[in-house]
Parts: sequence; structure tokens; C-alpha cells
Amino acid sequence: MEHVIRAVRADEWPLVKELRLAALRDPVAPVAFLETYEQGVAYSDEFWQDRALGASETGGGDVRQFVAVAPDGRWDGGVTVLIERPDAEVRFGEAVDAHQAHVVGVFVRPEARGAGLAEELFRAGTDWAWSLAGPRIERVRLYVHEDNPRAAAFYRRIGFSATGRSVPVPGDPSAREIEYAVERKA
Repeated sequence: MEHVIRAVRADEWPLVKELRLAALRDPVAPVAFLETYEQGVAYSDEFWQDRALGASETGGGDVRQFVAVAPDGRWDGGVTVLIERPDAEVRFGEAVDAHQAHVVGVFVRPEARGAGLAEELFRAGTDWAWSLAGPRIERVRLYVHEDNPRAAAFYRRIGFSATGRSVPVPGDPSAREIEYAVERKA
């Protein structure tokens, strides 16, 4: 099955919502996402509209969501990339000292796994980050829960390495999120 990998459009908020809710129902959601299905389903339509606009090509901001669209129009996966700049608001509890991208919201439906969609989504997200005008993006990072070895193995396979940095999981300071990153190639 051939998928199209592309950025979301602002008017596709119902599909943005549906894909996120599907991700939050996945069995690994408790260690993969920082919100629950119950929280996601309670958000208003305006929340989802703003989220889609902000992550779209026309949103013009430092966020982009990429999706894998099947020939029948179904969204089989997605990834969101946030640009972090030293002079911007603090995200994830720490200021950054370099221009970098942060990958979040990685999800591929179980029935579409193993077909290379996650790799294609990551390629689209990193290509977008590397191509941005302005201060050059030097690295792309993400966090993976210490109890999510499947995700950690995937990230290592596509070139990310553990940096040695970690942060406590919000709401569970006894658990850790491990930072993985890939540096920009010259």
C-alpha cells in the first residue's frame, strides 16, 4: 500500500483529533504520551482546530505535523516536530542552548506497522527542520520513556543516539524519559 507523507492542513482538524485519539488508545500509550485518552477526548473542537492550524503549512509557526495518508484517505500515522530556540519559551521543563527540533507525538497504527511509515514520517520531519530558514537547526531530539524499549530500538535504528540526558516523567518523578538525538550532518 502506497502512502503519501505530507503536512496536515488546517481544515483537517477532525482527522488530527481522530489520529491522536487512536494513538491514546494504543496499548503503549501510558509510556508513549503525556496525556490520556480521557483527557484527549475531553478537548473542545476549538482546541483541535487550533492544534491543526498551528501544525499546518499555513500556520506559519515553529510546529509541523506530518501524516501518512493511505490511498483510501485514512491517516495511518503521524509525527509532530517542534522547533526549539534559545530565545523561545521553555518547553519540557528546560531552556535550550541551541537551535534544535523536538519530535513528539510519534504514532503508526498497529495494522500499518512494519511498512516503513515511521521512517518516512521521521524523514519528512527532519527534512523540514533541516530546511528551515533563519538560524540553522543543529540537532533533532526526542524523549522516550525508559520502559519503552521498542521505541528506543527504533530510534537507534534510524540514527538517533541516547545523549545521556534524562528528565523525570511529568506526574511520575520515579520514572525517566531518556533523551535521544541526531546531530546535523555537515
